[in-house]
Amino acid sequence: MIEMRDVGFGYQGQAELLSDMNLSLQAGMFHFLTGPSGAGKTTLLRLCYGDLMPSSGRMNLFGEEPRSLDRDAVADLRRRVGVVHQDPQFLDHLPVAENIALPLTIAGEPVDLQAMRDLLGWVQLQNHARALPPSLSGGERQRAALARAVILSPDVVLADEPTGNLDWEMSMRLMQLLIELNKSGKTVLVATHDLNLIRATKAQVTARVLRISGGTLHLAGADL
Repeated sequence: MIEMRDVGFGYQGQAELLSDMNLSLQAGMFHFLTGPSGAGKTTLLRLCYGDLMPSSGRMNLFGEEPRSLDRDAVADLRRRVGVVHQDPQFLDHLPVAENIALPLTIAGEPVDLQAMRDLLGWVQLQNHARALPPSLSGGERQRAALARAVILSPDVVLADEPTGNLDWEMSMRLMQLLIELNKSGKTVLVATHDLNLIRATKAQVTARVLRISGGTLHLAGADL
């Protein structure tokens, strides 16, 4: 689904941040991505959904080389990837349900009200459908962001430090939702520095742990 072969990337005017990156995300897999702050975890995720293009190597998204596609075709590929950020942004003047539905609205697709109710129930926000985003707690914001990320039924879900601002209970509630997505067939990649979170999650689902070190990607040891 997402393949990297000897991929490198550097921001303009800076030394190469990532080099010789090799990655294969296949259907139904669960991966964690670890590494110190500034190692390039967010950059790698942005490459995975076509927000950045490699400066070297080969990248394949759902059978396509993104550098050979026009903007519309890349946008179509990106619809197959749902992304959850550490600090999700919402339109504060719109209710939670409308924020979650934004990907459908932008795509010009109708909102199925029953499907929306089911989605809100899944993330336990059914009582917050008409609330405005500033009233949500940190955990509620992350669950709303996850609902928004999956509303287009993506094949892959990427989460960038999604529990970084949450306490342990809220972190595990969010991870449980990601585990459920994976067990339903979604490919999941979670960037995190929390090794305890990784261990707790691996007790419930088969997951591989990748680590960025020295600008390259390594498979972490079994001690995790």
